[in-house]
Amino acid sequence: MTAKNAFYAQSGGVTAVINASACGVIQTTRQHKDKIANVYAGRNGIIGALTEDLIDTNQESDADIAALRHTPSGAFGSCRFKLKSLENNKAEYERLIEVFKTHNIGYFFYNGGGDSADTCLKVSQLSEKMGFPIQAIHVPKTVDNDLPITDNCPGFGSVAKYIAVATQEASFDVASMAKTSTKVFVLEVMGRHAGWIAAAGGMASTEDNELPIVILFPEIDFDQDKFLATVKEKVETFGYVSIVVSEGVKWPDGRFLAEQGTRDSFGHAQLGGAAPVVANMVKDALGYKFHWAVADYLQRAGRHLASKSDVEQAYAMGQAAVELALAGKNAVMPTIVRTSDAPYAWEVGSANLADVANVEKMMPREFITEDGFGITSLCRDYLQPLITGEDYPPYKNGLPDYVVLKKMAVAKQLSDFVK
Repeated sequence: MTAKNAFYAQSGGVTAVINASACGVIQTTRQHKDKIANVYAGRNGIIGALTEDLIDTNQESDADIAALRHTPSGAFGSCRFKLKSLENNKAEYERLIEVFKTHNIGYFFYNGGGDSADTCLKVSQLSEKMGFPIQAIHVPKTVDNDLPITDNCPGFGSVAKYIAVATQEASFDVASMAKTSTKVFVLEVMGRHAGWIAAAGGMASTEDNELPIVILFPEIDFDQDKFLATVKEKVETFGYVSIVVSEGVKWPDGRFLAEQGTRDSFGHAQLGGAAPVVANMVKDALGYKFHWAVADYLQRAGRHLASKSDVEQAYAMGQAAVELALAGKNAVMPTIVRTSDAPYAWEVGSANLADVANVEKMMPREFITEDGFGITSLCRDYLQPLITGEDYPPYKNGLPDYVVLKKMAVAKQLSDFVK
């Protein structure tokens, strides 16, 4: 039997370690050439499949593929594009089958978050609904840490480490200036509905050095009066305060503090601007001088400060995805199963995509302090191993030595796709 090819693509917002998953997928397939002849990567995600814009990863050296493990962002390009249902857009699925048939693709590895899991699930149904044999495996990734079933998501540990360190360092800065200048620092972090990243800011305060940190979670309705009273109390006690605000914090009526009135391609509200809203609120009510910052792409691109466990787990998920496919699985996602907090231990599991797609995992209420502005010891126990350990990239001339792939295109054989 002739070995089939595999299609691999990256989807949604990229992370510091998504390329480690790509490395895991490609290196593992190279060990099974008798079953998977080649990996064709989609240029800019699933769009690469629809437009027959495929990258021949066989043209990349073993050394360059290995270097993906320490290179941030999406080496093959990502996208925000969600397949509609088969009933609503049959043409897209017919096009996918046409491309897959033409390039002898029998495996589909999609590396992304919740919306990507939904896309992967839909592709997995091509076998049953349209009679085309394809095994679709979702490779988990999301800085938001909101995929269900898996203990945590590759990409989250590194962004959590970045935010914990940034909050700690900024707090030291504000503390040194608070007597005569800035008393409030506000850091806005990602997290549309789940406050996992914001929670990581709480890790900056340790037993050795308590820092005054107020966290605003999407899971907790924003209470302006209570918030301002807490900020005032922290400043009066410590002389200053650091505020970590999730972009997804909402008023009691459901409106985002940071809603801009626009939507992304998935239909989600476009967010950005919670930090200045909060900072000016404090200034107007309490008169404190402030500085604010938005972590934005920095938090998810910071491979120089990646978590060791995150890198290892991202690679393992890519490797496990290939192994699941070779075992004949379809419509599944490898997962991280925590077996112990201390010492930290984990193993690889799997979940059915039907149980993963379009399900968001929020912060448990027991992870948030009773006042709604901090993290509990349970949350600390959860987060600690995810930010522990360093995995520095190699450096050259003072900068990280990241790889840029050749990304040589596979020759097109089909006409352009027209919806």
